Amino acid sequence: MQHLLSRIKTLAADAAADTVALRQHLHANPELSFQEFNTAAFVTTELQKLGLAPQPIANTGVVALIEGRNPGARTVALRADMDALPITEQNEVPYKSTNPGVMHACGHDVHTSSLLGAARILVQLRDEFEGTVKLMFQPGEELLPGGASLMIKEGVLENPKPASVLGQHVFPMLPAGQIGIRPGRYMASTDELYLTVRGKGGHGAMPEMNLDPVLVAAHIIVAAQQIVSRRASPKMPSVLSFGKVIANGATNVIPNEVHIEGTFRTLNEEWRNEAHEHLRRLCEGLAESMGATCELEIRRGYPYLENEPQLTARIRAAAEQYLGAENVIELDQWLAAEDFAYFSQAADACFYRLGTRAQDGRFASSVHTPTFDIEPKALETGPGLMAWLTLQELACR
Repeated sequence: MQHLLSRIKTLAADAAADTVALRQHLHANPELSFQEFNTAAFVTTELQKLGLAPQPIANTGVVALIEGRNPGARTVALRADMDALPITEQNEVPYKSTNPGVMHACGHDVHTSSLLGAARILVQLRDEFEGTVKLMFQPGEELLPGGASLMIKEGVLENPKPASVLGQHVFPMLPAGQIGIRPGRYMASTDELYLTVRGKGGHGAMPEMNLDPVLVAAHIIVAAQQIVSRRASPKMPSVLSFGKVIANGATNVIPNEVHIEGTFRTLNEEWRNEAHEHLRRLCEGLAESMGATCELEIRRGYPYLENEPQLTARIRAAAEQYLGAENVIELDQWLAAEDFAYFSQAADACFYRLGTRAQDGRFASSVHTPTFDIEPKALETGPGLMAWLTLQELACR
């Protein structure tokens, strides 16, 4: 395989400028979740240029196959998400977003262009590998219910069924040329919490005439933290955060109701379900004990993301061959969420992080910020590494 490694690196370097151009086009033309019509059309055209036959899926998703020798031998699926965020870009670059208030601030333009670049490499090598590569360009990662869940429902993991699913995500904490990886439980489930506490409003100087929902809401916010501190195992990471509280009264007006929004995240589905019930009972019981009522809506989000240990060990070893062991970094658990988790719940999967910061410290802005951008050299590493990992997995028996 050493000759293939050298050839992939050469192909990735030769195509780097084209991959950067693809990314810059996508960056300048971002589209929000489930509105990626032009993006899907662009991806479809690029795949057709490679001689592939892309098909639509999940409305604004795209799927295509690259068949090598003996296509039925083994299938590996590669995923890239395509949607952008409702953020106004502050970067002054030639490829700045031309869609006001919409920006590729989470690197999905990088993921899509990298997968197109990997496809270009793999098409040129299709006579040198056995099996099939399934390319999955996914809509709506940033918005529930998550495009991955819709693609799975429409059969993206069937016909052919992949032995493994690989995905990568930008990571500005690491420099270009490095990746981060972690076996086992890596990213959290995510649930949205919407709580309404109802009392009886009135004049702030006459509390005895009212039933203050602000006070009740304050007790609920504080007491709910015991679900993490006293109900969860100390060995099971959990987060309960409330980020929005609206009590629309005034300095001397107690409102009739208070609206609270938050999130609950963890790395265990059984505990996740238990925590939902604990939270519901606590909110309703505490409100009732204080004479108020409350309604709690829990919008169930993505499951937790688990990197299958044996697959991840193989991916790490292959990445070390391609990048050098010093450039493959062990990651800590992270309680952000990703809908790639749906793939990890349905198949053996590995989700790794692609370094995008420059060696001199530039391009260090976090994802989901209006100044996020990447070191262009990452667009040589991303496609080449993904192509190499794919060939290693196709050869696995």
